[in-house]
Amino acid sequence: MADQTHVLFVEDDDVIREATQLALERDGFAVTAMPDGLSGLEAFRADRPDIALLDVMVPGLDGVSLCRRIRDESTVPVIMLSARADSIDVVLGLEAGADDYVTKPFDGAVLVARIRAVLRRFGHAGGTAQAEEDASAVSGTLAFGELEIDTDGMEVRRGGRPVALTPTEMRLLLEFSSAPGTVLSRDKLLERVWDYGWGGDTRVVDVHVQRLRQKIGQDRIETVRGFGYKLKA
Repeated sequence: MADQTHVLFVEDDDVIREATQLALERDGFAVTAMPDGLSGLEAFRADRPDIALLDVMVPGLDGVSLCRRIRDESTVPVIMLSARADSIDVVLGLEAGADDYVTKPFDGAVLVARIRAVLRRFGHAGGTAQAEEDASAVSGTLAFGELEIDTDGMEVRRGGRPVALTPTEMRLLLEFSSAPGTVLSRDKLLERVWDYGWGGDTRVVDVHVQRLRQKIGQDRIETVRGFGYKLKA
């Protein structure tokens, strides 16, 4: 297991859980599959997986609450699984700290592609290796008002105080800071930050921008209606 990417998969439907586990294992992943949120939290703490796949509707501790508990302890990437693309559960999961979501029923190849896309930008163990690579062209400390971004140390400070960002939030901030004052469309951000080579749900961008604003200042990222977002220089 040490040489494999370790996936924690929490799903209460026996058929989906077993079929998905087999599919992921065929693609080379090591999988710990749990039927409810409480056992999923125990497995997370015991095994420290590289990525977590959490169904929204699981008993004991629902997927959104489990995501919050995981995010309180780790920046490990989290993908939520939801039965409805238009469900408020999707937004709740993203607000809880999830990095992406996949709608059920899902194609196994699509799920694997999304997992690999997340892992590419996080690094195998959920670190910031990809973010560091993306920041290589903008090295040093950048300052925007009271906001300071150390692109070498991957640290952010606001008013001199450290700001804790998830790797996805860091990549999003680095993308904005590489072109301050330039409007970046949601589609462009999906492509650059989420590594989507296909159309994606722009709610992922909107929720992450809102989470980032809460940490670095509501006025630091401006919405340009009909076009996207830009970082105020």
